[in-house]
Amino acid sequence: MTSSGAKHVGNIAGIIAGTVAEVTKEIGEWFTDAIEMKEAAEAARRDAEARHGLDLEHDDDLEPTAPKPTVTTEAPFVDAEVVEPGVDETR
Repeated sequence: MTSSGAKHVGNIAGIIAGTVAEVTKEIGEWFTDAIEMKEAAEAARRDAEARHGLDLEHDDDLEPTAPKPTVTTEAPFVDAEVVEPGVDETR
């Protein structure tokens, strides 16, 4: 009985140790992915800032300016006759 109990306890300990190792590995990979994404975002931000700095020096002739919209304050005049159904008289 003692031998059987020790064997089962050893198997359970092996299962737990293997599970802890796998969970630790997954958590480590998750943190590694997060760090890589953060570093990639920082590199992209630096690249964008570098490009923006270059564009400011040479973009005078590159970017066309949009024409300003014209605004009219007068409403268009519509000449219309109102006709009510069932009324034979003209107004």
